Amino acid sequence: MLVSKRMTKDPVTVTPEDLLIQAQLKMQKGGFRRLPVMSDGQLVGIITDRDIRRHSGLLDRTEVKAAMSKKLITVTLATTVEAAAQLLLKEKIGGLPVVEKSRLLGIITTSDILQAFLDVMGASEETSTRIDFVLQEEGGGLAEASRIVSQEGGEVLSVGTYRGTWGETPVCYLRLRSGDADAIAKLLKDRGFDVLGVHAVGS
Repeated sequence: MLVSKRMTKDPVTVTPEDLLIQAQLKMQKGGFRRLPVMSDGQLVGIITDRDIRRHSGLLDRTEVKAAMSKKLITVTLATTVEAAAQLLLKEKIGGLPVVEKSRLLGIITTSDILQAFLDVMGASEETSTRIDFVLQEEGGGLAEASRIVSQEGGEVLSVGTYRGTWGETPVCYLRLRSGDADAIAKLLKDRGFDVLGVHAVGS
């Protein structure tokens, strides 16, 4: 999945000469935590709500350029969501401007990336349920597990694997949109799957 599919296009911006109070009002109105700073069509910085709080009491007489960060960490339209997530973690920041040929096209935030991962895993649907299990040597694979779900009248929303740490046995999961998850989990156990748990969204 690419950043271009998940970013906020044409983000609200400020200029270096705007006052911090103006930036704060734009953030409050739009529910933003950061704004790109533009000058003559070029991205020159980024201002966050944290930057603004550092100048509390002086917002109506301090310009954005006095508080913004000039260290620009950006991504492109072709950057993967995974790469953007790694960059956010590494740099300990909450958003990345999306730039192509020196032109600001959008911004992608931690919230955008979390939503993307939830969508990929099928966890955006509040009524979905996840069954975690470990494949036994003599048990079937994911295809067999999916067949069992279908046989029991369930619908598979997504499938996948994950590890707690590298080297651990991978845990498989099936996310169900419908069907009796507890009954399906019992049948999986009967067919040789090591079922670890059944989890509804939010649990």
